[in-house]
Amino acid sequence: MSTFLFEGIVFGPIKSRRLGNSLGINLLPEGKKICNFNCIYCECGWNSEENNNLQWPSIEAISNQLTDKIQELIRQETKVDTITFAGNGEPTMHPLFPEIIDTVIHIRNVLLPEAKIAVLSNATLIFKPNIQQALKKIELNILKLDSAIESTIRLLNQPTGYFNLRDTIEQLKTFGNHCIIQTMFVRGYYNHQAFDNTTPEELQAWLRVIKEINPAFVMIYTIARDTPAEQIYQVSAEELQKIAAMVEKEGIKVSISA
Repeated sequence: MSTFLFEGIVFGPIKSRRLGNSLGINLLPEGKKICNFNCIYCECGWNSEENNNLQWPSIEAISNQLTDKIQELIRQETKVDTITFAGNGEPTMHPLFPEIIDTVIHIRNVLLPEAKIAVLSNATLIFKPNIQQALKKIELNILKLDSAIESTIRLLNQPTGYFNLRDTIEQLKTFGNHCIIQTMFVRGYYNHQAFDNTTPEELQAWLRVIKEINPAFVMIYTIARDTPAEQIYQVSAEELQKIAAMVEKEGIKVSISA
């Protein structure tokens, strides 16, 4: 199906279902999808096959492009709610991710102090102290957890390297309430396997882990764009509402993007 890559380092702002008017930052090498997950539903498509001699954006280029774009938006009187690290893969894979966070925080504080900073991450690298410390500096530390059952995560997210669900959950717990859990709810078929992370078994396990992590809040959503794999289907708004009610019953805030 038709997927896309974001162009350049700074893109948007775009209307985000979760983050309002969001100015994006893509830390991945130009023209490539680089991620340690290869999610079957990713709007950016499958990972790039040729990853030798990757050219990561420099801190100088990121700083210059972000500063120029914010100054342009200020002149246009365009409101920005969030500066969001997203783009074509996993942002924490950039070798200088912690230093980039510090740079962007400084630019935000000077030019756009009312905006929040968000990182959309798959949480695979939060075991690294410098990554975890960087994520604790921002307002919206949004970490993926699509299932509490490892076989489901492996089917949906297709980890490309070492991954252990229990280890990831234990790392998520170390953030306390300084993290937001995001979960994509979908169903369908992939490689002749049926999947559905909204079944009673899935939801019971997921809710138990959400209570363990005790995040600031939970974001639940479903697909809204084309996916690289076929036979992946949306979950209805009504079903998302029922899942949200389960989370709220446990005293945890939740937002829905249908």
